[in-house]
Amino acid sequence: MTHTIEAAVQLRSSGRAEEARTLLLELLSADGSNAELHYQLAWTHDVLGLEREAVSYYEQSLALGLPDAEQKAGAMLGLGSTYRTLGQYAESRVVLEQGALEFPQRAEFKAFLAMTLHNLGVHTQAMELLLTLLADTSADPGIRDYRKAIKYYADKLEQVWP
Repeated sequence: MTHTIEAAVQLRSSGRAEEARTLLLELLSADGSNAELHYQLAWTHDVLGLEREAVSYYEQSLALGLPDAEQKAGAMLGLGSTYRTLGQYAESRVVLEQGALEFPQRAEFKAFLAMTLHNLGVHTQAMELLLTLLADTSADPGIRDYRKAIKYYADKLEQVWP
């Protein structure tokens, strides 16, 4: 198989993540300043359950500047999510909030941010974010029927009416 990033992605996609990791590390040794290589290595480490190792690759891919917006969004989401799974909630929040600002059309940032807010004990804000996301994105007929009410109450969860 040709030694390219695309070949490594294909290996990972076909369930051969360890082979993909080996190939990507070989490619990285020849070109350590390639942001996409760092991103693909981070993703591959995540797939392999090596979250701690993935962090530095995500960070480096973003520091080097991923030229593709889709990859940048993926790296930010991956880093924010990985920070959360490692218990680095404050770092997770910063990255996911930035991702939600830079990519407002990508609802997944809000979903992962809500998980992080929950981990930080900011339950009301987490619920508001999730309820608003649910109301804005659900195709479920019942949710659609009550969309207006769900959005109205999303930021009033602690309020009691007389």
